[in-house]
Amino acid sequence: MAQEFDITHGHFEERHAGMAWRIADAWLHMGTSTRRLIREHPSEGRLLFYVLMADIVVFLSWTLKTVVVPHPDAPIPLRVSLWLVLMLMGRTAIMYGFAAVAGAVLKLLGGQGTWRDTRAGVFWGGFVAAPFSLFAALVTVALAASYGPGSGTGSWYVIPLYWVSLIPFIWYISGGLAEAQRMRFAPIFLGLSVLTVCALFAALVASARGII
Repeated sequence: MAQEFDITHGHFEERHAGMAWRIADAWLHMGTSTRRLIREHPSEGRLLFYVLMADIVVFLSWTLKTVVVPHPDAPIPLRVSLWLVLMLMGRTAIMYGFAAVAGAVLKLLGGQGTWRDTRAGVFWGGFVAAPFSLFAALVTVALAASYGPGSGTGSWYVIPLYWVSLIPFIWYISGGLAEAQRMRFAPIFLGLSVLTVCALFAALVASARGII
């Protein structure tokens, strides 16, 4: 899979065009997978499709977690509806905003990618990382079923699994950005990891103080 696919008129040959093949290849070789996508000159509709599909997968994962750890002040149908709106609208806007900010910062640091290349790298990275979030949610549900609702251990596994599911997201986003901007992977991954930890710590502090 690591080898370059033959390209005809800017598109992969039919035998290499399956989505499952592309995702599996991206899991193993994110750089070359992103390079192939960029060489295909994807339309905005195609890039938006990747974002929306990732939104839906993340929505499913958060819905499963809502069933495991329900909110006492909101019934499950209401929370599911809110998550759907948040994922399809808010997360999509956040991904565009993140791509713009990341592209601008990396440009200042020597990046050479275009705005379209940056969107392709970020959106494709988010798309191929989404199944890991769903897998973490399924593990959460399985653990909840194993311990049972009356277990005295509580839901200690929810937060660790959430943190673990962030690693593939940061990894593949970093790989997409590195390829799009023609930069090294390690500094981008390290930078995004530090920013993510700081953001999560700030969110925990704000939650403890009742701000969010």
